[in-house]
Formats: sequence, C-alpha cells, structure tokens
Amino acid sequence: MTAPVLAVPVMEARDIRRHYAVGGMFGRRGTVKAVDGVTLTLNAGETLAVVGESGCGKSTLARVATLMEPPSSGELLIDGRPTADATAAERRQLRLAVQMVFQNPYGSLNPRKTLGATLEEPLAINGRGDRRARERAARAMMDRVGLRQEHYGRYPHMFSGGQRQRIAIARALMLNPRVVIADEPVSALDVSIQAQVLNLLMDLQDEFRVAYLFISHDLSVVRHIARDVLVMYLGRPVEHGPKEAIFARPRHPYTRILLSATPSVDPRHRHQALPVKGELPSPLNPPLACAFETRCPYATEICRRERPELRPLEGVRVACHHAEEIAEEERPGLRPGPAGDRRPQAPLT
Repeated sequence: MTAPVLAVPVMEARDIRRHYAVGGMFGRRGTVKAVDGVTLTLNAGETLAVVGESGCGKSTLARVATLMEPPSSGELLIDGRPTADATAAERRQLRLAVQMVFQNPYGSLNPRKTLGATLEEPLAINGRGDRRARERAARAMMDRVGLRQEHYGRYPHMFSGGQRQRIAIARALMLNPRVVIADEPVSALDVSIQAQVLNLLMDLQDEFRVAYLFISHDLSVVRHIARDVLVMYLGRPVEHGPKEAIFARPRHPYTRILLSATPSVDPRHRHQALPVKGELPSPLNPPLACAFETRCPYATEICRRERPELRPLEGVRVACHHAEEIAEEERPGLRPGPAGDRRPQAPLT
C-alpha cells in the first residue's frame, strides 16, 4: 500500500526577518525591525489573515512575500522552492505564482489603460497567447468577477470603487497564481460594498483553489473570510492559530484589545475592553523583552526581563508569559479583567 502524498504548502515562511538601517550622517543610526521572526504556512485554497495596528509589519511582510524585497534573514519558499538562491529566471517564474491586490482601487489602476488592456497586460508581458487569445481570457475573467462585457473598453475613472477593486482582483488572477496577497483590499470601500467584494474573493478561491494572505486591521472583515489568523505587534507575531479559537478565547492581551475594539451585534463575539497604557513604542527603540510590556495591563517583572516566544497552548501558538491566566478569564461565565479577577460574568441580554 503506497503512502499518501502530502500536499506541499503553496507558501512557507521560516523565521522571516526584514530589518532596515536608518539614520547616519548627522542623525543617530539605528535599525528598524519591521518584521522580526515570522513563521507561517499557507496551503492551497486557504486564507491566512495577518492583523495588527499600523506599524506592526503587515505591509512589510507582504512585500517580502511577493518578492518585492528580500528578507534580511530566514527562508521563504513558494511551492516548496526556496527563493533565496534562485536565479533571475527562477525568481521571475516564482513571482508569477504570487500576485497582489492593493488597498486603494483608485490608485492601483493605470488611468490611461482600458479595462481590457489592464487585464490583458499580464498575459502580454509574459508572452501568453496572441491578441485574440488574450482578449478571450480577459473577457472570461470579467464574467467571473461580475463585470459586464460592455465595460471592456472603459477607463478606470468610469467605474465605482467596488468595480475598480473587482478589476484589480481580476488582474491579479489573470496569471492563475498560487497565492494572492490582499493588502487591506476592502478598507477603502463603502461598508455596503465590502461584503460583496469579500464574497467574490471567497467564490473565486473555491473556483481557482488560490490561497490568500489577507492583510487587515479590521477584525470584523477577518472573521468573515479567514481560516487562520496571525496577530502581529511591532514586527513580531504574538498569537497564531485557527480563527475560531482566537476569536472565541484570545490568549494574548493585545489580541483581546483588538477584539474588544471590534463592534459586534452578537453577544458571544463581544470582549470586555482592557485598559491600554501609552502609545505604540518607537520601532527604533522597542522594549528589550516583551514588545507589549509597556502597554500591557498584565505586565509583571518577568515581562520586563524575558522575551516570550511563541509556544503552543490549547490549539494556538501565543507569545505571552501570562497566556494561561488570560485564557482562563476568557472561559464562558467569567468576566475578562486584570489577572487574578475571576468574578462570574452576568449573562448579556
């Protein structure tokens, strides 16, 4: 009996770091650790959401994942193939497997190109098919993303924001990529349009078996589309696991703070707000141990002395010395609060 063949992840990052040297001449030199030790695995047809506030390293991780920038250290694999030592020709092929949908649908499209030319351009650049074949492929993709055929010759300014993002999604899929990096793809859209675009992304994922690395600060959007969630703070992952486990019982105080700031009409999805101290530390001068220690209501001496590393806990991985206490507080029937507070929670009405 032959052993089953294990599917190779479409993307794998192993301890990826991206650091930037800043300053010099008349300023103080320093290093910004924009991404500082991210490990993730992305399989075909799955969505991993990367969440966190501005400055946490989400967009830098996206640039590394799309091969726009090399990592300072660590290893990035696409379809099991390492990218670090790839030749120029190999890197060109690897880039075709990873496409990107940008945040701003008004700035990501060339205003001088029609819809048809925009969709055909990736095929033309890579020498795929003749003019008629490219037009057929573009028109077929228009049908898939819900754009009418009479739109083929129109320019971007003639479309709404939701239609422009549909064009951007269609363009990203023209080369049949293995991974699509979606960087805040619905944050610039009206709320009424966001759900339509998210549903479109999920329908296309089912059809093409494409994997999404979905970058967002909006957890209500992440709840709708993601399978797994990676929470980042100041360049480092602080919690990583299945969406259901993280949303139901967050183990890291930063995750709890993010969730408590997300409105929900469902009482089961509400989390009591935690007091947050101060502002996000400067990336040039982060805390030496736990990056969240200066703002965390649970911080103790060990948090100022030892950096917590990601460790397994009840089906997720969390980087917090007090994760067990926080997880216990999130059990049903207990009210979230500072460490040591175990008062029963009154049922929500």
